[in-house]
Amino acid sequence: MSQIFPFQGMLYDQTLVGTIKDVVAPPYDIIDTNGQKRLHDRHPHNIIRMELGLDQTGDSPAQNRYTRAAATLQTWLNEGILKRDARPAVYYHTIEYTPLYSAPDAPKKVLRGFLALAKLEALDSGHIYPHENTRAAAKTDRLNLIEACRSNFSPIWSLYSDPLGAIIQLLDTATKGTPARYDFQDDAGCRECLWTVTDETVLKQVTDAMQSKPLFIADGHHRYETALNYQKLRRQQAGPQTGLQPYDSVLMLLTPLEDPGLTVLPTHRVATTPLPSSDQIKTVLGDVFELREFPFNASTQDHTRSQFLASLRTEGKNAPVFGLTRQGDDRYVTLTLKPAHRPSIQASPRAKLDVSLLQQLIVTKLCPTQQEQEAILYTKDDHEALDWVANGTGTGAFLLNATKVSEVQAVAAAGERMPHKSTYFYPKPLTGLVINVMNG
Repeated sequence: MSQIFPFQGMLYDQTLVGTIKDVVAPPYDIIDTNGQKRLHDRHPHNIIRMELGLDQTGDSPAQNRYTRAAATLQTWLNEGILKRDARPAVYYHTIEYTPLYSAPDAPKKVLRGFLALAKLEALDSGHIYPHENTRAAAKTDRLNLIEACRSNFSPIWSLYSDPLGAIIQLLDTATKGTPARYDFQDDAGCRECLWTVTDETVLKQVTDAMQSKPLFIADGHHRYETALNYQKLRRQQAGPQTGLQPYDSVLMLLTPLEDPGLTVLPTHRVATTPLPSSDQIKTVLGDVFELREFPFNASTQDHTRSQFLASLRTEGKNAPVFGLTRQGDDRYVTLTLKPAHRPSIQASPRAKLDVSLLQQLIVTKLCPTQQEQEAILYTKDDHEALDWVANGTGTGAFLLNATKVSEVQAVAAAGERMPHKSTYFYPKPLTGLVINVMNG
């Protein structure tokens, strides 16, 4: 169903740039303005100079951050800062990390996957499944960059099903006892390792095994749609071609759905516009939800918060449960959806999601206008959400449990899209470990 290809990756020459840690970057869409500036200042060859360049005074259609990115890429290629591997490869990649917001003594997890090229397929092809909607502005930015540079600097992160872990086992065996090409700790404290696999027998086994597997995009929807738009553009420019062209595939990190190292974080909502009173909230939501209050005072707040969050997580394993706190209230509230209002077995996968139920049954009731909903803030950290309400940044917080990987798979396979800010897969693959520079 899906086609993946080994490729000759473009990698940094560490004898010229020093440690790889100084020249890679997080995905562009989680970098804020300060982070962008910090990465620019960190190293003259940091990938940020191409992936997310700085705007400059006097920029024009002929001279801008996209044209500067293309010129920078050409310079680094000419100077040998970036070098293309001599043989086609897939790149076995592991990320060892402590899950975010876990206890200090929580065990580490290891995410396993591999970098390769994946043949571009239409999103309705049944081969590659998205699960989230995209926004036009982000796609325009990415298209400008790929047009200028004809490169993929960061991988799209996709998932495939392999319950026995056969493909990762092949790669693990092929690299056992060999030193990693990269082995370093990134800014988030994750241990990043990368091996190059060039054995032709192993490569054939991997590519053959992947042919029967649909891919589910975990992260990088905008970049995937951009790659499709770029393919269409290049086909218009080049006219009829025989065989696959460089623009017919895109760089991906491929991870098994069943990998125990995969983490999905919830995305909590924090309202910033006025909310109804506590009594009004009880009236509005009481028919649909069982409300349980966790009252606190200054001396008991921390302990009560821990109880409240533990209850949210524990009870949420058996039923849709949400957390609520309102500015000025001295209580946390769990909202358990009453059995009569829970989605039926026949309901669509999207309708069964906690994030869909939160939006439909709580957010639209308490923040009914588009203006109120557009003013909502988002965070992965439940404590941050509650703190924002306590310090006046927000007027109320709506907490939820994380979407399960199996739910993402079900929504995507049904041809549906999840609501905005539904999933946050972690840990995010870095930009700049391996680059796909297209020849043509």
